[in-house]
Amino acid sequence: MFDVAVIGAGVVGGFCARELMKYRLSVVILEGADDVAAGASRANSGIVHAGFDAKEGSLKAKFNVLGNRMMPKVCEELGVGYKNNGSIVVAFGKEQEKTLSELKERGEINGVEGLKIVDGDHARKLEPNLSEEVTAALIAPTGGIVCPFTLNIAAVGNAMDNGAKLRCGFKVIAVQKEKEGYKLISENGEEVFAKYVINCAGAGSEKVANLFADTSFRIMDRKGEYILLDSSVKNYAHHTVFAVPTAAGKGVLVSPTTDGNILVGPTSVEEENYDTSVRVEGFAEIKDKASKMMKSIPFFETITSFAGVRAYCDRHDFVIEESKTAENLFNVGGIESPGLTASPAIGKYVAEKVAEKLHAEKNEKFDPVRRVNHFKELSEAEKNKVIAKHPEYGKIVCRCENVTLGEILESLRANPPAKTIDGIKLRTRAGMGRCQSGFCQPHVFNVLMKEYGYRADEVTKKGGKSYIIVGGEL
Repeated sequence: MFDVAVIGAGVVGGFCARELMKYRLSVVILEGADDVAAGASRANSGIVHAGFDAKEGSLKAKFNVLGNRMMPKVCEELGVGYKNNGSIVVAFGKEQEKTLSELKERGEINGVEGLKIVDGDHARKLEPNLSEEVTAALIAPTGGIVCPFTLNIAAVGNAMDNGAKLRCGFKVIAVQKEKEGYKLISENGEEVFAKYVINCAGAGSEKVANLFADTSFRIMDRKGEYILLDSSVKNYAHHTVFAVPTAAGKGVLVSPTTDGNILVGPTSVEEENYDTSVRVEGFAEIKDKASKMMKSIPFFETITSFAGVRAYCDRHDFVIEESKTAENLFNVGGIESPGLTASPAIGKYVAEKVAEKLHAEKNEKFDPVRRVNHFKELSEAEKNKVIAKHPEYGKIVCRCENVTLGEILESLRANPPAKTIDGIKLRTRAGMGRCQSGFCQPHVFNVLMKEYGYRADEVTKKGGKSYIIVGGEL
């Protein structure tokens, strides 16, 4: 019997688990997919929003601003790349300039610091590639960028380092009330017992709540498609550049990533079947809208495209509350943008509420620091010292991203361990470069086979039935 079961190993579930480990509690994270960061936490913009867009008094506004303030320290503790590059919202003409003023006023009410509106010429001094048609811009210096899946993996990993358990491939399909809590049953027939349950199931959070006979909110899906440019595109954009937001979201943006790429997108498409394919018309929409904001975007340097499906709620706000109909269930749903930014603050809030409910004492042994070997960032002399002790760090597997065999092996043995091609990719960036794994995938494939004793037809891209080799004699 665990004290707490967290359903969902996305970034919000990860931070809920991490914060719970600051108390003397036994915690298990249940994830339906075969790895963490499998949903919206993997495929999003990675923007640390300043907090000027969310409606005053909303949970989005509250947790956005709190999360923004927490993010630098959290990333330092977890060894995750973070940059305070600032955000710019561009306007075209008087009507949109009025919206900038409204956003500035809203942001100030929300507690965002340093907001200011400048004219188009001033904005172009900050971002020389802004369109000549831009007439004004809202500058938000507290905006930033982070690697979303690295943050997610690190939050779960730090929770595990401090004693939390992770069960992947555990899709909860049934719940039974027990005398001291709940029995959670997976589609494979596995069972987990917990006194308290936190529902962080993302797009599946409504379905999970319904298992507890809680029908207090509805979740819908909205797909966002992106284009990623090669890291060879240097200094094209320094800030995260937004268009004026609409009811469908913050719109298409152009932003650097923490790894040196340029990200353009997303679209906003209502989705019924959790389809993460990228549409041809999605490409056209991104290019059209982005090109109105910025000049001569080098789309010829595109190396990949992807889509993420974000869950939004019929309340048009986050759901962060103890269930009113199911005892000892805490729902955390509808965590769309700015959910990534808000995640550390949401995790802290939820953990405090649950710990209070369970009368949990503080865990004085909790270690917030995740020790990461940033081999790429070492000097040549430091690298040589590592290689002298561990020769596998001297063998380059991914030439585009300079990922070594040592880093790949490390990703298979750390918390949470990589067990798929994409799992290694998310942890090491092997396969994320210009050739998109054209050269390194066979080597990564063989490392997985050797480490886990897989047959060739058992190696998958992302778990499930995503086999790399299918059919024929092996």
